Amino acid sequence: MPNRLHHFFRAQLLGLAALVCLIPGLAAADPDTLYFAPLPMEQPEEVVKQFKPMLNFLERQLGVRIEIAYSTSYAEILERFRTGQIDLAYLGPLPYVSLRENFPQAEPLVHFREQNGQASYSCALFASDQRLTKPLRNKTFALTQALSTCGYLAVDGLLSQQGARLAQQRYRYLGKHDEAILAVARGDFDFGGAKTDIVRNYTHLGISILAETPPLPAFAMVANSRRLSPERQSRLRSVLAELDPKGRDQALMRDWGKQLRNGAIAAADADYDVVRRLRRQTSIPEQGNF
Repeated sequence: MPNRLHHFFRAQLLGLAALVCLIPGLAAADPDTLYFAPLPMEQPEEVVKQFKPMLNFLERQLGVRIEIAYSTSYAEILERFRTGQIDLAYLGPLPYVSLRENFPQAEPLVHFREQNGQASYSCALFASDQRLTKPLRNKTFALTQALSTCGYLAVDGLLSQQGARLAQQRYRYLGKHDEAILAVARGDFDFGGAKTDIVRNYTHLGISILAETPPLPAFAMVANSRRLSPERQSRLRSVLAELDPKGRDQALMRDWGKQLRNGAIAAADADYDVVRRLRRQTSIPEQGNF
């Protein structure tokens, strides 16, 4: 009888262990292979070019493999993050805030500095031959993605300062920032919203900036703390924040993507309070209205 009981309980424990391994988020922490989600707006080959040099460096520092888990939208990234299929993600402010609301285990590690050295950026409302005249009626807006910070969220916030709301206009999501800008430059839309630095690259096409948001936290490396231990998170944060892109590490970072090679600073959840204030003022539709 004791042997039968021993075998019975041993079988139950083995079955429970197998079940735990199948439940997302309950697998053993600090896996030997980490899955990294880059921006969804880039083509896969461009993603590899921009991110692989940095990931190769992090592999050597952590002694792990890091595989790119490409997604086609922010919504897909957030869902895969919540279900334990992604360990690290490169996220803008609004996607991070949206993720953190439903998944408090999302932990920002560092903000990557912009080319001007700041760990912040702004979004712009722009046009080609239009002005923000009152009342603003039946105008068309080219936006990026629903979960893009410079999309509906930023444009609606900037319009509200003029006594208008985006819900009262016509708008469509076009995906990439460049596509939204070019659509306005062609005359297909009256106004658009995109990252200010990208908009400035198209002023030669007659694009002009009409309004800008206050500084927003720069894009961040976000960790799944359900999967990664505090020690590994701390290691990632210190490795990236201690790099010197203008000094000893300049050669190392030369081949990194232009949004990654300018260094980084430690990040914290409180950095996103400005985005949360904007978010409380609007409800973001998942689809355009025309």
